Amino acid sequence: MATLEHTDEPNPAEVGESGVRRRDFINIAAVSFAGAGAVAVVFPLVNQMNPSADVLALASIEVDVSKIAEGQAIKTSWRKQPVFIRNLTAKEIAEANAVDPASLRDPATLAERTKEGKQNWLITLGVCTHLGCVPLGAGEGEPRGDFGGYFCPCHGSHYDTAARIRKGPAPLNLHVPDYKFASDTVVQIG
Repeated sequence: MATLEHTDEPNPAEVGESGVRRRDFINIAAVSFAGAGAVAVVFPLVNQMNPSADVLALASIEVDVSKIAEGQAIKTSWRKQPVFIRNLTAKEIAEANAVDPASLRDPATLAERTKEGKQNWLITLGVCTHLGCVPLGAGEGEPRGDFGGYFCPCHGSHYDTAARIRKGPAPLNLHVPDYKFASDTVVQIG
């Protein structure tokens, strides 16, 4: 009676010169092809989450503040949002520093909202923290509210000279974006 012997050795016809079986090559090729296909599908999905070119172009802006007179403010745009840059007078600085921060709805000092040595430059987003309206007070002749800063005409929020909320429905001070002075006359926002 004949017995069948089973061995783990591959059939010599299936093994190439390098010792790799055709089945192993096909498995490696199939997994590689599937991996490349997965990358081809996933890459566009992940890439579409990156910011668009127009947003990247506005990631930071530089503003020349040399022409802003003391007591004057300008409006500019950064990331499609208005930004107020105000050159505070000595009187406005004194008024802001005279307020006890503990008495405010959103406590903050002027020094916390400006850069050291540049306390006269107040830079804030021009977006009311109540419902996102643009407050008045940066333009010539615009009402500045009861506290000499900004006034939001939508629902009556009043901000002081340090852009801190003092009256009205807004819950927070006007937001101070990240900025730095590139020189004595140029500020970089973002």
